[in-house]
Amino acid sequence: MEQHQGRLELTWANKDKTLLSMGEGRYDYAFADPQDPRVQEVRLLHEVGRVEAETPEDRPSDLPLPTTENLLITGDAMHVLDSLLKTPEWAAKYLGKVKLVYIDPPFNTGQAFGHYEDNIEHSIWLTMLRDRLRQLKPLLAEDGSIWVHLDDVEVHRCRAVMDEQFGAKGFVGTIVWQKRYSRESRPAIGEVHDSILVYAKSVDRFKKVRNKIVRTGAKEYRNPNNDPRGPWRIVPMTAPGTRKNQMYEIAGPDGRTWLPPKGRCWSTVRSGYDELLAQDRIRFGISGDGAPGILRYLDEDEGLTPWTWWPHEEVGHTDEAKKEIQALFGADDAFDTPKPERLMRRIIEIATNPGDIVLDSFAGSGTTAAVAHKLGRRWVTCDLLPATVDRFTKPRLTHVVRGKDHGGITTVETRVPTAEDELPDGMTPDQAVVFQRYLSKVLKNVPDADEATVKCLKAATKTAKSTAALWHGGGAFTHLEVGSSMYEVDEDGDILLAEAAVNGEWSRAVAAQLKFTLTLDHPVFCGVRGRQRLVVIDGVADQVVVETVLEHLGEREKAVIVAKAVLPEAETLLKQSSPGSRIKKAPDDLFSKKTVK
Repeated sequence: MEQHQGRLELTWANKDKTLLSMGEGRYDYAFADPQDPRVQEVRLLHEVGRVEAETPEDRPSDLPLPTTENLLITGDAMHVLDSLLKTPEWAAKYLGKVKLVYIDPPFNTGQAFGHYEDNIEHSIWLTMLRDRLRQLKPLLAEDGSIWVHLDDVEVHRCRAVMDEQFGAKGFVGTIVWQKRYSRESRPAIGEVHDSILVYAKSVDRFKKVRNKIVRTGAKEYRNPNNDPRGPWRIVPMTAPGTRKNQMYEIAGPDGRTWLPPKGRCWSTVRSGYDELLAQDRIRFGISGDGAPGILRYLDEDEGLTPWTWWPHEEVGHTDEAKKEIQALFGADDAFDTPKPERLMRRIIEIATNPGDIVLDSFAGSGTTAAVAHKLGRRWVTCDLLPATVDRFTKPRLTHVVRGKDHGGITTVETRVPTAEDELPDGMTPDQAVVFQRYLSKVLKNVPDADEATVKCLKAATKTAKSTAALWHGGGAFTHLEVGSSMYEVDEDGDILLAEAAVNGEWSRAVAAQLKFTLTLDHPVFCGVRGRQRLVVIDGVADQVVVETVLEHLGEREKAVIVAKAVLPEAETLLKQSSPGSRIKKAPDDLFSKKTVK
């Protein structure tokens, strides 16, 4: 770490460089100058196919509708994100509009998996991360958030890089996910968790829109007395502190008087209590002899504020994730590092609402997109390796759209009380399950236990499984792939046009590079940007070309002509006839740097 102008920064080799993807369909990077044309180049995205299905007629009306404007992209995230950022047609849809970015980059653990190379030198890993963060930040909405999933190898360095890119004030929290439930005995200290760093463009804006965690299936709420307001539960009527106006005696129905416990006060002043009592919203336990509590209805429950500890019981673990992926692809050739759908559901439901955009630039097996689709969010995801996309990501998302993915969060299972009366005061169904489990262990060692008491305890804490379908199929996604580079580098480091730079492909690439919106239906101009019109010539710009352009220019419009060769008389004619119009010779005039050192 070094300190620059009062700010601490992480330094590493070649930090002033950027990473250039050298391999098509594999991890192979070289450090390059940020002005290198191959870094600046905006690649085209070509449609490979589209998968779509009708929304099932029996889909419950209270579930979000399946989304259709979704993208699966094969190609390096460097090119994918640049296309989304800089191509006007894509930028109009995604620039500043992504609500959640979740990335699960290679952990740099030194393990080589069959689907990607994970052993990347620290400096390369950090540069790759920094470059992606720089691209992802402008895609985020002003109230959006980015979640970066890591293990202990790079998390401390990643935190420093994210502080640089989002500012230390952009830090929201570090989620600790308990990914294992069994002990790991081989290392000195067993590793059982991953970290998820959460940052936001504006923490204040994110806090205003982030959702609370819904109480699982509202299972703590019941309606044994057929209350017309619906299910309810009793919550304690105390709060931290000892405020004088909230320290008063309360008389219970059995004649007992109650004061707040030591170090706490009542959660409302006396007048507030009297009002709740008049509304019949004060309860003294189930039998009328307990401490006072407030009746809270399900429709009033805003949920729980997210916190940083996520145990496997709540969001799943790695074994669960493996079983989900094996159910889709079989055990012999399953993806190495999937994440459980329940984990992604928690993240997506906190950070977004139905219809919002979720982006994952390291798709892997496609868990993020699959869960986003099931929850009615729009999504964009990409992966570098065609083999991964073809074997895992695309088939999985196709199953989701067609309603053939029956695992993960497709079906949600909860436990509900089955006793005629409410569960004991403050006990949840999950706690009741644990109680019954320990009760059985105790009874094995207490053979003379009173049968009537045991029977009563079991009946009072009995629960049953309740299953509901969350996903029924429907929606669509478009599969795109990153196009070929329009440029090559010769032995001297000069940038040359590639064989792919011809005809319409060439015109679209130049339009994207110069941020012109395509107008391919026009007989002369292939792009527009304000009052400027773009003309791309797959050959020589001569006087005939300039005269044709001038004939089609409207009042106050200017032309930008890009050609592979330019005749001097053509340049002179354009300058005299339309001051402000320009001719650019490709590739030299398209970039700020002409050669690669």
